[in-house]
Amino acid sequence: MADLKNYKKIYPVKETTSVKDMMEQAINECPDKIAYRYRINKKIIDVTFKEFYDLTLNLGSALESIGATDKHIACIGDNSFDWVTVYFTVLKSDNVLVPIDKELPLKDIIYVLNHSDSNILFYSDRYEEYIEEIKTNCPKLETFICFEKEKDESEAKLSYKQFIEKGKKAEGYQEKEHDTKKMKLIIYTSGTTGLAKGVMLSEFNLIRVVVTSLAISTLEKNMLSVLPYHHTYESTCDLLIGFHNHSTICINDSLKHVLNNLQEFKPTGMMIVPAFAELFYKKIWSTAQKEKKDKLLNRLIKISNALRKIHIDLRGLLFKSVRKPFGGELKQLICGGAPLRAEIGRFFNDIGIMMQNGYGITECSPLVSLNTPLVNDPSTVGSPILCVDVKAVNKSEDGYGEICVKGDSVMLGYYKNEEKTKEVLQEGWFNTGDLGYVNEKGQIVIVGRKKFFFVLANGKNIYPEEIENYILAIPYVQDAIVKASTNIHGMNASNLMTEVYLNQEAVKELGEIDIAKKLKDDINEKTRELPTYKKIAEIIIRDEPFEKTTTNKIKR
Repeated sequence: MADLKNYKKIYPVKETTSVKDMMEQAINECPDKIAYRYRINKKIIDVTFKEFYDLTLNLGSALESIGATDKHIACIGDNSFDWVTVYFTVLKSDNVLVPIDKELPLKDIIYVLNHSDSNILFYSDRYEEYIEEIKTNCPKLETFICFEKEKDESEAKLSYKQFIEKGKKAEGYQEKEHDTKKMKLIIYTSGTTGLAKGVMLSEFNLIRVVVTSLAISTLEKNMLSVLPYHHTYESTCDLLIGFHNHSTICINDSLKHVLNNLQEFKPTGMMIVPAFAELFYKKIWSTAQKEKKDKLLNRLIKISNALRKIHIDLRGLLFKSVRKPFGGELKQLICGGAPLRAEIGRFFNDIGIMMQNGYGITECSPLVSLNTPLVNDPSTVGSPILCVDVKAVNKSEDGYGEICVKGDSVMLGYYKNEEKTKEVLQEGWFNTGDLGYVNEKGQIVIVGRKKFFFVLANGKNIYPEEIENYILAIPYVQDAIVKASTNIHGMNASNLMTEVYLNQEAVKELGEIDIAKKLKDDINEKTRELPTYKKIAEIIIRDEPFEKTTTNKIKR
């Protein structure tokens, strides 16, 4: 297991055995504290821990009244407070939750509903036009409950509001104890319909992530929740960990409103993905350049870092104007979901917003490792949380191997797919498909996905994500992929090429220039320290954005 010295500090965290126990602890310790804040028609609604707990009892009672015991309950829709009530209620019941990616096309939604054997569907009204087709094609679905619908339409099509009221009127509802190690969640991985796999997680998996992650890192008390709830990153790390930390979760209603909500809620912390970090970072520097303050910002960072070495921290004062667009109170950003460029992590730490880079995968509930407040190296994804062991196997000559994880958070397997389960789970070790190594301090370094790795004709190993990070450091580059250049002789290519999509607004700001020449010069400059075989020989500038998965990753 982990060497506790690598963390420098283990934080006190109250043990809990289930979601029900976790919620009961909260209402005993801070019943009147605000658990959730959200907006309805420009009005901010506050919900205390006790009020939220009571709502989950009402919803649990309503579900029991329609015979929902040991049922598979699907939920699809935008982030909302109602979505959160369904999530917690099902987790502490004897039912199974199936969160569905809200960006999936209809045929994929139908596939997931059928494959997961879902019996009940909670949904946002944006899917109302598809309900009849879903009903026709999903024979196991018995009940449809719409979050926004004001009144029931039939015995099968219900209003969430009336459903909750029904639960309020029921008497004598008692939540039953259940086996926390049984399947509680089926999360479908992104991919084409035929390849999507249903990851089976237990309540035990989730609770162990909650407790052991809080043991190695603090979490802010006022969090802005912006990532999709159907992903385990947001639902586990923000909703569950935030709840056990007794944080207030401010629900962002739309990605279009993030900047407004930063000003409205003034959060002290956020869970983000690298795309957000990249956007924030480039926006700060773009603004500084427009206002001719970029040299000043660089100078202030150097002065601040020098002062910090003698234990004088003036970041709150020196970078007050830089932090103002984030609400002025932001102190912590936890980043995961994809590789993060180390320079971005260092920059936010330099201006007084702690950026903690982490690593996770759905099959591990999802958190595997995290940089901690006292050991924060943005060139790594941190140290493993305390309930897992991590190793790298089948290492190449570069020292990189496949990252494998074993411990309390590892999934039960893939739903109705024993063959695939056996491929990735061997003697309790889960093979992640990610390549990297564990350094001498016990921190994990990820260099890329196993399936993207390739070998050039000269025998050199190429990890495209590593080189892409250099290209993405160019301010006007929005997205980039690196691959082997085409070889007309059908042999292994000996050169690399990159395909890029540029930020059109940033290109306009550059004025009338030869953008192809500038891009070539900038890529050469950014990659000048790389060995020759990692240099880019060919550049393609795309006219259209890359096609992406629903998790905002480029389809390669």
